[in-house]
Amino acid sequence: MDTDDLSNEAYKAVIIEAEKFNHDLTLQFGVLASSCKNEEEYLKSAKELISEIKDFDVYDLEDMFFGNLPDIEQLNKCLKQIEKNIAEVESIPLAKRHYEF
Repeated sequence: MDTDDLSNEAYKAVIIEAEKFNHDLTLQFGVLASSCKNEEEYLKSAKELISEIKDFDVYDLEDMFFGNLPDIEQLNKCLKQIEKNIAEVESIPLAKRHYEF
């Protein structure tokens, strides 16, 4: 799937929230969509990615952010917000989510 296939709610919850922090983080969540078949799988994978990022050491984070290590405390706040946003999206029935297409 592509990020364009996400509901407006899911897109805002993950992609827009990540972009507020750092474009490189947005790329990670954007690429993730290509390996998912639907939004439910994407949100599950996004939560798994968040868990992995939280376990990264400084070297892994530098790689992920292409040598520009962000403020780790702010990164963790962003990841926590994305987790919260995902939980809110998951509480919305699929039929009540909004799509561009």
